[in-house]
Amino acid sequence: MRKTLQSGWIWRLLGTAPFALLAGCTAASPEMLAANDPYEPTNRQIFALNQQLDAIFFKPTVQRYLSLPEAIRTGLHNVLRNLAGPTIFVNEVLQAEPGRAGRTAARFMINSSVGLGGIFDPASRAGFAYHGEDFGQTLAIWGAGEGPYLMLPLLGPSNPRDTAGLAVDTFILDPTNYLRLKGHFWWDAGRQYLNYLDLRSQTFETLQGIERSSVDYYAALRSLYRQSRDAEIRNGAPARTQDLPDF
Repeated sequence: MRKTLQSGWIWRLLGTAPFALLAGCTAASPEMLAANDPYEPTNRQIFALNQQLDAIFFKPTVQRYLSLPEAIRTGLHNVLRNLAGPTIFVNEVLQAEPGRAGRTAARFMINSSVGLGGIFDPASRAGFAYHGEDFGQTLAIWGAGEGPYLMLPLLGPSNPRDTAGLAVDTFILDPTNYLRLKGHFWWDAGRQYLNYLDLRSQTFETLQGIERSSVDYYAALRSLYRQSRDAEIRNGAPARTQDLPDF
């Protein structure tokens, strides 16, 4: 549920809200510290709020979106990935990954032209498969620790490193921020909402299954988020068994 609903002043406010709430938390228990979740009571309250909003507003919207023809959803998915290409490219340059950056640039140029603005994905057939990068991963490559687990309003699981990375990607590295066209705010808000719908549609069945089978859905998502982010930072390389969690 990362990289969704990121634009506009209200999302900046929501992004800082957890830190204001956490300031009033009581001392963390040993169990919370062991899970690197010292703000767990507040995180669970935010999670419960997110679940209520999801049930009332977002799940019905996602279900209607899933009723659209698959060709439409695939085309939109491809366009949104293509729009993320420049931000991915910048992060790969910052990570000193010229090979990956070059493949991202080639992919963006092929899909933007032959792929009709990214609706189609000829770049993958040409050997330039999609891969994502974000500034949270860049910070991790630079050696920044993840910090404590956070549950953000609407945005879901995160940590201070990824929250800072999300802000940099959204407001600084995304080149569309510098295209001040008429109606830019609504274009950006619409794009982020479509990002949300696309991501939720890709993970909808999986998350439904985890929710049904989990004794503690909050803890299951916390574990899943950490494993997913660790794999993304390693770019698919095997985890080193000697590595310990950075609390």
